[in-house]
Amino acid sequence: MSNIVHFTKMQGTGNDYIYVDTMRCPLTHPEQKALEWSKPHTGIGSDGLVLITSSDKADFGMRIFNADGSEAMMCGNASRCIGKYVYDKGLTRKTHVTLETLSGIRTLTLHVEDGKVGLVTVDMDTPAPYPADYDGKGARPMIEQPISVRTQCYKGTTVSMGNPHLVIFVDDIAQTDIHTAGPILERHPLFPGRINVEFAQILADGSIRMRVWERGSGITQACGTGACATAVAACLTRRTGRSSDVIMDGGTLHIDWDETSGHVLMTGPAAEVFEGTIEVTD
Repeated sequence: MSNIVHFTKMQGTGNDYIYVDTMRCPLTHPEQKALEWSKPHTGIGSDGLVLITSSDKADFGMRIFNADGSEAMMCGNASRCIGKYVYDKGLTRKTHVTLETLSGIRTLTLHVEDGKVGLVTVDMDTPAPYPADYDGKGARPMIEQPISVRTQCYKGTTVSMGNPHLVIFVDDIAQTDIHTAGPILERHPLFPGRINVEFAQILADGSIRMRVWERGSGITQACGTGACATAVAACLTRRTGRSSDVIMDGGTLHIDWDETSGHVLMTGPAAEVFEGTIEVTD
């Protein structure tokens, strides 16, 4: 039996996903659909699949599947795009929207101009240390600890933004071999559940240039939780203050780590690329 699924391709700072409103189009086997549809030549092409769902705890819910079919806990760029989706398509008239994720409920503030959402601020909650047993003395926060990739030794800081990140500061990001180091670090023995990896350089104006190797997707144009983790790591290691612009391949996000609440606020764009339909057979 086959049926037609309506989808919307959206992107936030170049991080592109396929969005399906499962309240309108129920979808089975999303892991396999993410794997098939994310392929650029034989599928739709994306960094993964995002399901917009109903929720009995929040205004809406989100499930996100990486391009390899694995399920992610949270995605900041996808959260912003969902905010735009539900407002622009008339599913809500609220400009403060709650979103249930596997990492908890997030609050989205929608910045509306001429009846459309352009920017979205996501309250990403409080960052947490992501423990690692880096010296055999038990798992604990990892800040500026050595981690090796073949003959190269980096210093890494781990931060959880609802999903795990390893942030590595480098002198020249253009000279960093992310294609080689990324997959090795993602699957490093220190991180049995795998980890997202960010390489970052502090620029002369205090902004941060970052590139990301995402767990389950590889190199992507941007990562919202990764930008937050990078800004937090920069502050923890005294490279920046509590407010940073994080510049990624796909665009820039503004990150504020509020001192009073401890919450990380991420502001950035969300855009629709195109809509379409695809026939599925279950």
